[in-house]
Parts: sequence; C-alpha cells; structure tokens
Amino acid sequence: MKVLVAISHVPDTTTRITFTEDKKALNKQGVTFIINPYDEFSLSYAVGLKEQNKAKEVIVLCVGPKEVESTLKKALAIGADKAVRIDTEPKDAFIVAANIAAYAKEQNFDLLLFGKESIDFNGSQVPGMVAELLQLPFVSFATKMEIENGKAKVTREISGGSEILEVELPLVLSAQKGLAKERIPNMRGIMMARRKPVEVIAPTETQPKVETLQLDYPKGRTQCKFIDPENIDELVQVLVNLGALN
Repeated sequence: MKVLVAISHVPDTTTRITFTEDKKALNKQGVTFIINPYDEFSLSYAVGLKEQNKAKEVIVLCVGPKEVESTLKKALAIGADKAVRIDTEPKDAFIVAANIAAYAKEQNFDLLLFGKESIDFNGSQVPGMVAELLQLPFVSFATKMEIENGKAKVTREISGGSEILEVELPLVLSAQKGLAKERIPNMRGIMMARRKPVEVIAPTETQPKVETLQLDYPKGRTQCKFIDPENIDELVQVLVNLGALN
C-alpha cells in the first residue's frame, strides 16, 4: 500500500501573532513553525502502517516555499520515506488542494491522509476538495481506522457520538485526535532525515478562488456588569436596554 500524508507548515501554538503592515499576511519574523498537530496524527498512523508491513511507502507532501522544508525534514525524522515540496505560495485552500490532487493523480496512492484542519486558518477545506478533484471517497474527523483486504473500517466523530463506516480503498481521510499518538523523532531518525533530499516539483497553473483583503485580531471581550441579586429592577432595565426584553 502506498500512502500520501499532506502536512501544513504552521506557527507554533505559543506564537504571539502579528501581521505585516498591509495586514494581509502573518508577520513571520521570529516565529517558530511546526508540523500542523492534526497532520501529526495522520503521519504517525501512516508510519505505524509501515511498521506493521501494511504500507510499502509513506510520502509526505507540503505545498509552500523553501522555508517549509524544515517541517518536511521533521516528518522524515518521524518515519516518512520521502518528502515532496510543491513550490508555490499556498494562497488559499483551492491552490493547495489542486496541487496536491495533481501530484496524487500521477502516483496511484491507496490512502491519502490529512489532519482535520490546520491550526492557523482552521478551514477544514483541503481534504474534501482533494477528494472531489480525484473523485475518491472521503471520510472526515476520523479517530480510528483498521485496514484489511482493500477496505478501511473507519470510526469518525459526529454530533453527539460516533459513526463507523466501511470504505473501499483508495480513500481520502482527515484525522482527529485519537487516530494515532504523536511520535517524537529519535536521534537515528533525525540523522537519517538529514541525508534524505526533499523533492521539489513545479506547481500546477491554478488561480486562487479567495483573496485576502485584511487580517485583524478578534474583538476583545466586553466587561461584565455585576448586579446585586436583590436589585431586580436594575437587572430588568439592563436587559431592556440590551434588547433582551421588550
């Protein structure tokens, strides 16, 4: 079985976010970037499949400029066999999905794994777009998967519970926490990753569907107004002023 794991190069969760002067992009100066945490679940699962001799090759892919190669190297250290970078700026979800789909179409993957979303934009759009472009079945928010005889038995989160599905391979899947435990690269993996090259390929000619006009911080929380529980008249007046009572 041949497995593709698509990863995102995202700011560390402890990063203090600032924007460029035009407010159209993240100010990357001094920012530490990591593998998107949800993508790590997918990567760890794929490496586990290889250890179980269920996968022959695990390829990790990222769409982005040269700076994302540090993240790809970490993925190699965790256990991926090969790293691929598609050399284009990920301007929107469609650009990313179209490039991943174009690469995957030529490679005949049995399983395409993603995180449920990236922690920088939280869009949760790319996996579904890739599935549509490739005309493959798609399961989102997976927390467990068992693969036998060309079929995947997948448990996924739904509102108020979980759902178990059986799907034919090839399959596109997005992972939620629980699919696999994150792996920490050991020294041997880190040394081997240094010797493995990152394959760089040209992007497809695709135009973005979305234009970023401005990024801004969320509005701060308003202060709470405390009212003495004995002062019912004041409470009623406040609710009327807020439009909560007529």
